[in-house]
Amino acid sequence: MPRPLVATIDISALHHNLRIAKSHAPAAKIWAVVKANAYGHGLERGVRGFAEADGLALIEPDNALRLRELGWQKPILLLEGIFDASDLETVVRARLDFAVHCNEQIAWLEQAALKGPLDVHLKMNSGMNRLGFKPEAYRAAYQRLRAVPAVRKITLMTHFANADDPLNPGLPLQQQVQQFEQGVSGLNEERSIANSAADLMHPELKSDWVRPGIMLYGATPGGASAEQFGLKPAMTLSSKVIGVQRIGAGDAIGYGSRFVASAPMLIGAVACGYADGYPRHAPNGTPVLVDGMRTVTVGRVSMDMFSVDLTSVPGAGVGSAVTLWGDGLPIDEVAHAAGTIGYELMCALATRVKVVEL
Repeated sequence: MPRPLVATIDISALHHNLRIAKSHAPAAKIWAVVKANAYGHGLERGVRGFAEADGLALIEPDNALRLRELGWQKPILLLEGIFDASDLETVVRARLDFAVHCNEQIAWLEQAALKGPLDVHLKMNSGMNRLGFKPEAYRAAYQRLRAVPAVRKITLMTHFANADDPLNPGLPLQQQVQQFEQGVSGLNEERSIANSAADLMHPELKSDWVRPGIMLYGATPGGASAEQFGLKPAMTLSSKVIGVQRIGAGDAIGYGSRFVASAPMLIGAVACGYADGYPRHAPNGTPVLVDGMRTVTVGRVSMDMFSVDLTSVPGAGVGSAVTLWGDGLPIDEVAHAAGTIGYELMCALATRVKVVEL
């Protein structure tokens, strides 16, 4: 008999969330971001769930080739570009778009004897300070790319640090927008600047392409809840209670005995732990559903299981259904309780967890 821990992926939710992204930017084309194995949902499911997207974007060249093997014929974008000059033959053969964010990448293009055509996305560092050319160096980088015979199309791209927090004192959104506009002034090319947060919250920033990521999987990029944005959870992680203990006042639970009961309690052991992707650092009180009723975790999360309070769940016992996140319990709420974000929980789903589809 298989272990009762299951991740259920709702393909119709992926379709729905893509339509929400499109509705916020009706004139734009959509790069559906499928990096990190489609945020833990599986590349194959991403291909089917985002069939109506104009392109798929990710960072892993091997997974880009896998998308072609799965039959995806529309554009594919490598968001971090190529990592070595030898990758150029691969991008030509597989017809991959790729970001260009440093002089070394441009030099590889200049030195290669390629016929192309290559479609590249020139990335500006508009203030996030990870990848890209500073605004004052952007035009020179553009001119070098334009001089490469194999380069056909150049898309102007940047990435926002705080689209969900536009007044962030460290880097206000408008400051990034101004930096980008100054750097691209006079360049008549398509633009790609909006991530999930910008797509949902800043209609004034729509451009030729938008790059939704987390919203496609039914979690929020910030600013409001996923439900308020009209998004549906695409992943539900569920399990069962596999053991029950009745404990008295003063009894402790789990490694480190960090939870001590103040009164008699009914405690259930749930088949899921940090080796499955549930956050070990989730504190006492992290929300969970048992038989559809809300309760909380108690004690430290261990490798293969954690404990929940069943005291207020009538009839709960061995075999009771448990929802860890997803349908009925937003992943963002669980992540917030654990001091992290929904992105991390999705991407951390372990390979030993059984995955099924709706």
